Amino acid sequence: MASKGNVVKEMLETLVKGFVDEPGEVEVNEVQKSQATVLELRVSPRDLGKVIGREGRTARALRSLVAAAGEKLQRRYILQILE
Repeated sequence: MASKGNVVKEMLETLVKGFVDEPGEVEVNEVQKSQATVLELRVSPRDLGKVIGREGRTARALRSLVAAAGEKLQRRYILQILE
């Protein structure tokens, strides 16, 4: 069975792969910090606009989902979208 942290990472990866043009380029890295777990999301440069969305709405929604999933696991998660 996957660890609790992997559940959030896999959820994010699955969601993003569902709406980008190049799902093979989606990469999520997990970085443990003392206060939180940072999920670093990399996508193809062509898909960056889709992940951010108009006025950042998609990125904000993804961050909300990650934070809510983290609350359920009693751990703080932060989403960073990398270029």
